[in-house]
Amino acid sequence: MNPQNNIPVQLGEFVPDRTALITGITGQDGSYLAEFLLSKGYRVAGIVRRLSSPNFTNLTGIVDRVELIDGDLMDQSSLNHSVQSTSPDEVYNLGAQSFVAASFTQPVLTGEITGLGTLRLLEAVRVNAPRARVYHASSSEMFGQVETEPQDESTPFHPRSPYGVAKVYAYWACVNYREAYAMFAANGILFNHESPRRGLEFVTRKITDGVARIATGKADTLTLGNLDARRDWGYAPDYVELMWRTLQAKRPGDFVGATGESHTVREFVQEAFKVAGIERWEDHLRTDPRYNRPSEVFNLRGNPVKAERELGWEAKTRFKDLVRIMVAADLERYRKSSK
Repeated sequence: MNPQNNIPVQLGEFVPDRTALITGITGQDGSYLAEFLLSKGYRVAGIVRRLSSPNFTNLTGIVDRVELIDGDLMDQSSLNHSVQSTSPDEVYNLGAQSFVAASFTQPVLTGEITGLGTLRLLEAVRVNAPRARVYHASSSEMFGQVETEPQDESTPFHPRSPYGVAKVYAYWACVNYREAYAMFAANGILFNHESPRRGLEFVTRKITDGVARIATGKADTLTLGNLDARRDWGYAPDYVELMWRTLQAKRPGDFVGATGESHTVREFVQEAFKVAGIERWEDHLRTDPRYNRPSEVFNLRGNPVKAERELGWEAKTRFKDLVRIMVAADLERYRKSSK
């Protein structure tokens, strides 16, 4: 940020009434982004996979304000149709098979959706809306086995899961389309960002949900895998603003989004039990090696200085506040269900 007037130094002029197309709009990030863009006057469209039982829970309150289009990152024709029918000014690619553990049991599917799905979307934009600005959700999992800390935009990639490998492919696909076709294609290398909308399969939500169940008498124990893995955890609503700011820059680039601090899974557990008012947390915690990854990522901590300097962005919500928000939401949910 500009030290004299605190104004972002490289953002272009924002024009209201733009159209944004979002893949993964029903997920955690997609729903928060849709709300954010609607608040800025965007027309918002989202690509959703047709399911036998559609789940629009995260879009509660805005589902009648967004346009939902049937499509799939594995189907080129549906992506072409989605781009043609919406003529977007901005495209946000948040759709993926994003659960790391599942990528070990479904590596090919993960590669098709998370890796090649990004390429298909880039091609749909190149052919049908070449002037649209594209944001791609990259991941700190691309760094994997790190040798330097913190990690920034120049840190080498060494992914440790099929998910991380697929994200590396997608990252370089964006760079290639930017260089080969002069497209505005940008990567957001976001470190872990959580919220009450996080899926229950992810460790942070598994913790807060489990602690809430214990606090409300619905369970007695919480079982996890590696408690010593360290992550840079932020709050998802903060990070969707970074996505938007990335596409308002004068030139396309790649940006790390992070808090700059890391905590272990054990610390997250301790803080969650503390928020719930449970002192002897060790009595309720179990570990099971079945939940460990075949190849672990031990320590991820991001350096967001480039995003701070060029986009005027910083993570506002710190670790303890994040845990408090998530535990409080799960406690409220279980208490309501008991009435």
